[in-house]
Amino acid sequence: MRPVQSAGPAGPAGPAESAGSPRPPRPQARASRPQARWPRPPDPKRLLDLALGTLLLALAAPLLTAAACALALRRPPGGIVARELRTGLHGYPFTVRSLRIRRWRLDLLSRLPHVVSGEMSLVGPAALAPDNPRAAAPWRGTVRPGLTGPAQLRRRSALPWDEPELLDQHYVEHHWIGLDLAVLARTLPALLPPRAQGHLSDADHRPPGYSATE
Repeated sequence: MRPVQSAGPAGPAGPAESAGSPRPPRPQARASRPQARWPRPPDPKRLLDLALGTLLLALAAPLLTAAACALALRRPPGGIVARELRTGLHGYPFTVRSLRIRRWRLDLLSRLPHVVSGEMSLVGPAALAPDNPRAAAPWRGTVRPGLTGPAQLRRRSALPWDEPELLDQHYVEHHWIGLDLAVLARTLPALLPPRAQGHLSDADHRPPGYSATE
C-alpha cells in the first residue's frame, strides 16, 4: 500500500491554481472630495444698511411713535400710514409704508424698517413707481432704492428733471461705501427747513411749474 503523498507545504497558489480561483475584488477608487467653497464675503453696503439702519430705527422709534399717536388723534383720511407701490432690486415691486407726515422728514425715517429688511437701502436712487417710465432703466434694478441719495439731496433745487436722473445713474455706476458715508453726512443738513421754494419729491424730481419748453 503506497503512502499518500502530501500536496506539499502550504503556500501561495501557483499559476494554475490562481487562474482557476476567483480573484479578490479590487478596492474601489476613493471618490474625489468636493472642493471647499469659501463663503462669499458680506456686502459692505448691506452691512452698513443693517447696522446703521437698525441703530437709526431704535433712536427714531420714540419720535415715530409720538408722531403716529398725533396722527391717530387727527384721524387723517386714508389712515396714518401711506402705502405706495415702488420698484425695488431686480425690478421687483414692493409696497412702501410711511407715516403721512413730512415734518423733519419723518416720512423717510418711518421707512427704516424697509432698510433693515433689505427692501431698501440707506443710500441709493429714488424709489419710483412701476408705472414711471424711468423705473424701467436697467441700471436701476442693480441696486436697492435708497432713503436718500445724490438726487434726493437736490430735491429743493431748480434742476430740470433729467439732471437728477443722471445723478442717480452716476451713483449706481460708481457707488462705494465711502460715497454712501459722504451722502449720509450731507443728508442731515438737507432735512432742515427749506430756504428755497423749489421742491423735488421722491417720485418726480421736477420742481413745480417746470416746463421742458423753457
